[in-house]
Amino acid sequence: MKKRIMKTTIFCATALLTLSTIGQNPKSSAKHQITPAEHLAFQRGEVLEYRVHYGFVDAGNARMEVSMSADEVNGRTAYKFVGTGKSNKFFDMFFKVRDYYVSYMDEENLTPLKFVRRVDEGGYKIKQDYIFHPDSNKVDNGKGQIVDVPIDVQDMISAFYYARNLDMTGAQIGDIFGLPCFLDDEIWELQMKYLGTETLKADLGKFDCLKFAPVVQKGRIFKDEEDLVVYITNDKNRIPVQAKANILVGSIKMDLTSYGGLAHPIAKLK
Repeated sequence: MKKRIMKTTIFCATALLTLSTIGQNPKSSAKHQITPAEHLAFQRGEVLEYRVHYGFVDAGNARMEVSMSADEVNGRTAYKFVGTGKSNKFFDMFFKVRDYYVSYMDEENLTPLKFVRRVDEGGYKIKQDYIFHPDSNKVDNGKGQIVDVPIDVQDMISAFYYARNLDMTGAQIGDIFGLPCFLDDEIWELQMKYLGTETLKADLGKFDCLKFAPVVQKGRIFKDEEDLVVYITNDKNRIPVQAKANILVGSIKMDLTSYGGLAHPIAKLK
């Protein structure tokens, strides 16, 4: 039972961090466009750190970083994103987690070029190396298979940065924003329902936020469709400040603990 809780906690933390989770396709999605390159929500050198709570207990930490280097992948200049997650010493006794992700995204059109995943969760290990070919809409999964993918497909880390650049101009409460993601050799639709704006009192202070509910499958890990909510700064950075989830085995909260290297002023209220 304890291992099930730990694994559920880590799964939800990953969902919170990527701003969305796997859900059913809605009947319609809001039309969306990407912010122009000169006004991107992130820049090289950005660092975001989070603390994950299970109930009142600190479960672990997560970190998202945009490398300062301008890497080259398949002849294209790319952003390099590094995501890490680890359980703390207490949780290590029950379910040790050491997760490491790297994603390379084309600097010009924000399409993924390469994805590396090294996961060790309670002794269960995952090793993935994907090469994306956006010109032909294909992915080499590193296992001898070439998979056809939709236009604008993302990996699970590039989706975090891509979603932050969605143009929310004119968004109405209830609008659903979606994008395809290639994960575990399959295509998943990541979808977020817009719930409006809200002033959030978080660990680092008060923030003017946009509120979203990832579209999820009711009754599996979450009790109701909107039991997972994410608060994102209502500014040009669009960084997640807090995420909360009520799950069948308790509750999980993820809080921003530090940030640096932001591209724009943050919507923090005095």
